[in-house]
Amino acid sequence: MDALLAAYRVGARVAWQDMSAAAVAAGLDARTLARFAELVFAYIDSLSAASVAGHAEELAVEGRVRERRRERLAGALLEGRDEATVRNLAEGAEWAPPESLTAVILPSERVSAVIAQLGSGCLRAEDEADREPPVAVLLVPDADGPGRLHLLRVLAGRPAYVGPVRPWLDAEASYKRALRAHGLGFARREPVDTDDHLARLVISADPLAHADLRAAALAPLAELPAATAARLAETLRSWLLHQGRRDAVAAELHVHPQTVRYRMAQVREAYGDRLADPDVVRDLVIGLSAPDGLHRQRSRR
Repeated sequence: MDALLAAYRVGARVAWQDMSAAAVAAGLDARTLARFAELVFAYIDSLSAASVAGHAEELAVEGRVRERRRERLAGALLEGRDEATVRNLAEGAEWAPPESLTAVILPSERVSAVIAQLGSGCLRAEDEADREPPVAVLLVPDADGPGRLHLLRVLAGRPAYVGPVRPWLDAEASYKRALRAHGLGFARREPVDTDDHLARLVISADPLAHADLRAAALAPLAELPAATAARLAETLRSWLLHQGRRDAVAAELHVHPQTVRYRMAQVREAYGDRLADPDVVRDLVIGLSAPDGLHRQRSRR
């Protein structure tokens, strides 16, 4: 565009030299000659403005077309479409595939600001589910190692859910994990790195299976009063996680160490030799882990 506008200016000067010479030779007076010059250069200004406007409109149209193509590409990646289809869409969108992609779910209103900091290589797709507030999905290229730290810094203060790094053709897996974290509602104001919550995601993967495992693991306590069974289950869970360190269990549960000793005596009476069975211990640890990974029943007794 700069070259075109320069050509207009040069052309106007050259043309005016010939036209002004012809006008003078024809005997035009100074007032008419000045008006003639004004019309010539006004025409050039109008032509330049029209060219600039047309160029800007073309760029905008191309940008919108490219953006729509990239949105289709992002949708295909999130749907796990076949490689040939995805590569064709990437070529049409003028998007160079990176080594890996990381899915990020965040409110739609925050996306533009994040893309401005992460770069135009990010792909965006609107989440079609009816969520409030509406959310969008970003696919961020090569956000591993230092790149992941930068991504989390950019997202600071935003309720975002960051999936794992995956090869770019497997971006669907990153999206599904971020989506599961979003469904669990890990946080509201800060970004959630799903890599830091793998145990919670595993435990919550099949709530019904987890509930059945918990019931089976706690079967020896089923005949006790509900309140007593709950206190013993809580104590057993802490005892297993702290590897039998009575003081640590007492500190977590806010009870006296002797209370822990008394409760564990009741637990051993109920379970007998089963607490020495590694398979039983494994089922107890998993079954007694809260699905949200955070909930702790604190006994004050």
